[in-house]
Amino acid sequence: MTQDAFLTEGTLVEHLGITFSEQSGQKVVASMPVEARVHQPFGILHGGASVVLAETVASIGAYLNVRERGMVAVGLEINANHLRSVASGTVTATGTPIFQGRTTEVWHIEIKNEAGKMVCVSRCTLAVIVPPTR
Repeated sequence: MTQDAFLTEGTLVEHLGITFSEQSGQKVVASMPVEARVHQPFGILHGGASVVLAETVASIGAYLNVRERGMVAVGLEINANHLRSVASGTVTATGTPIFQGRTTEVWHIEIKNEAGKMVCVSRCTLAVIVPPTR
């Protein structure tokens, strides 16, 4: 368990089985199993699950950049191009920042299958905000 695992406990991230192998403000790598819980009706990875993985990678990376200022990062906009289907195995997302500003960050995310082939490419813009009260 990482220092920031508490951020994902009991969330969609945990429900989808997303795990992290690298986390920094300059690069985040996370994997997700491709199984029934992330399939669309035709038995392949649901595009929405890919978007969840992409936004998770970007959000964690941006958060790691801004947490020392007492801020958090939340998704503002995301796009995704789904390039190849996956029916089983694991997909791995690698996110790197394109822009890191005071109030916004933009991240580039590539999701690949176990063979290293691109499944999805995404760009996510995040707003840097004061943490919301619960």
